[in-house]
Amino acid sequence: MMKPSGRTYIRHLSLLAITFCTATIAGVMFPFGMIDTFPSADPQTASEFVQFLFSLPTLYAVMIGETVYLLFTNVELLKYGLSFSLSLLFILISHEMGHYVACRIYKVDATLPFFIPTPPMIGPAGTFGAFIKILSPMPSRRAVFDIGVAGPIAGFVALIPVAIAAFMTMRFGTLEDIQLGYVSPIAFSDPLLIKAMAVIWSADFNLPIYPNPFYYATWVGLLVTALNLIPSGQLDGGHAIYAALGEKIHYWMGRVAFVVMALLSVLGMYFYSSPSGFLIAIILGIMMRIKHPMPYDQTPLDGKRKAIAFLTLLIFALCFVPFPIQIN
Repeated sequence: MMKPSGRTYIRHLSLLAITFCTATIAGVMFPFGMIDTFPSADPQTASEFVQFLFSLPTLYAVMIGETVYLLFTNVELLKYGLSFSLSLLFILISHEMGHYVACRIYKVDATLPFFIPTPPMIGPAGTFGAFIKILSPMPSRRAVFDIGVAGPIAGFVALIPVAIAAFMTMRFGTLEDIQLGYVSPIAFSDPLLIKAMAVIWSADFNLPIYPNPFYYATWVGLLVTALNLIPSGQLDGGHAIYAALGEKIHYWMGRVAFVVMALLSVLGMYFYSSPSGFLIAIILGIMMRIKHPMPYDQTPLDGKRKAIAFLTLLIFALCFVPFPIQIN
C-alpha cells in the first residue's frame, strides 16, 4: 500500500489548518454566529448598482478583517468560534477517517482526507467538507459497501456528543422576542434526530434559539451526512446501493434521486423562498453521470451487511430534511 510522504502530510495538514481558520471565522458570523456586519445597500440606478458590485470585494475584506480582530480581542467570541469549528471538524474528520481506515483494512490505496476551506459567508460554514480519493480498484462489493458506509456511520456517531452538548447549553428566547421581531430571517429546518432530542430535553423549538455553536455544528454535520447518503453516483449512499442491489438499481436510483430533489427544490423555493435545494439537485445531476467502478468480486452482500444497510437507511432518515434552509 502507498505510504504518505512528509510532503503529503504537510499538504493535508495545511488544508486542515486553513479550514480550521475559515470555520472559526464563519462560526461567529451570520448565519451561525452573532456578527452580522455585511453592509446593506439599496442602489437606485444602474451606475449605483455597478459601483456597489465593484465595492463588494473591499467591503468583504474589511468585514473579515474586523471579525478576525474581534476574535483576537474578545475571549467569549473566540470561545464561541472555536466551539463551532472544533466540533464541526471533529465530525468531518471522523467521517473521512471512517472511509480511510476501511480502505486500509481492505488494502485499497487512498489519499488522506482533503479538507475544502471556503471564504466565510460564501461557504457559510467556512468549508465545503472533506473527501478522500480512492487510488486503486475496489476488490469486492463487500469492500465497496464497507468503505462507503464507514464514513457516514463514524460521522453520525461523532456528532451525537456534539448534539448532546448543544442541548445542554441551549438557551431560548421568549414570545416577546418574536413579537419584537428579534428572529433571524433564516430558519434552519431540524432533522428528525434533533426533533427527537428536543422531545427528550423538553425543548420548545417554537421559541427563538440564542446562537449556539454546538447546535449549528450538529446541524451542518447532519446535513453533510444526509447529502453523502443520497443513493447516487459515488456518494456514500451510491456506494452502498451499488454494493447491496447492483449496477442497474444504482443507475436508476441516481436518476430518481435527481428528479425527486429537483421537484423538492421547486417546492422549497415556492413555499419557503429557499434556493438551497437547487444546489443539492445540481450536485445530484453531476453525480448521476459518473459511472460507478466495477469491483472484481461480484459476490452479493451477506446478511450482516444487509442489516447494516438498513441501519444506514435509518441514519439517513434521522439526518435528511427536504428543505434545509427556510427564509422567513
